Amino acid sequence: MSRYRNLVLFVALGAIWGGAYPAIKTGLQYVSPVLYAAIRYDVASVLMVGYVAYSTDYWRPRTRADWVNVALGGVLIIAAYNGFLFVGETSIPSAVAGILVGLMPILTTVFSGALLPDTDLTSAGVVGVLLGFAGILVISRPDPSNLLSSDVFGQLFVLGAAASMALGSVLTERFDADQPAVTMEAWSMLVGSVVLHAAAFARPGGSVEFTAELVVMIAYLSVLSSAVAYFIYFDLLDRVGAFEMNFIAYAAAAFGALFGWLFLSEQITAYTVGGYLCILGGFLLLKKDEIRDGVADYRTRARRAD
Repeated sequence: MSRYRNLVLFVALGAIWGGAYPAIKTGLQYVSPVLYAAIRYDVASVLMVGYVAYSTDYWRPRTRADWVNVALGGVLIIAAYNGFLFVGETSIPSAVAGILVGLMPILTTVFSGALLPDTDLTSAGVVGVLLGFAGILVISRPDPSNLLSSDVFGQLFVLGAAASMALGSVLTERFDADQPAVTMEAWSMLVGSVVLHAAAFARPGGSVEFTAELVVMIAYLSVLSSAVAYFIYFDLLDRVGAFEMNFIAYAAAAFGALFGWLFLSEQITAYTVGGYLCILGGFLLLKKDEIRDGVADYRTRARRAD
């Protein structure tokens, strides 16, 4: 029963996070991108901080390492990631955005190899990284005569979002913080919302037209895709481990493409599918040893259960 529970929650989480990409695209009709991201985390941070204050004694950062991790998470994982992602989606389809974000686990490995001790890339890992970047080229198909087009800039912004998330995830591992992960995430959302509002204020011209559709999109992104989704994520993380949860980026990308096609009439081209398969293949090659060990462990547990 636990096995099926985890699978159902994993698929549900992939669908929720995949739906965020078309939700962002839809809301951008009514609000400037950075302000949109800031409003999302105004609501989400209140919900998350309220939850940790109610549910745990360690509800706020206490040590210097705690605050450093919150600052890194707020600036890189929340503010930079969402700011770049929302800006990028102003000019590229939500399906492409979701797939490009799928490069994040590969970038995390690259940053880990560069910044964390005892983390080295094997030759197969290097090929996996190169295959992931080949996926970007398949999706973007850059034209040397038109490198300044809006869709190229949109793709670069989304790649910046994936890099910010990956870098933030690696840097927070360098500090031995005592706080629970959910506490760090909640306060990072609060810091991130402040940074996003500051960025929106610094850039004149930000506007918002509150319509029923925008309110629904904000509710989806802040309540379902942020607060509820992170509750599911941390529950699964405790049950199945960090390695298995890396695959959530690819589940979300697949659902994002499906929902973009269903609700926004976005076309899923052969290049989009090919790029997705390259990025996924790069991740599988990069993590082949962990996958082999995971399969062996699963078989061992299955035999014991029988």
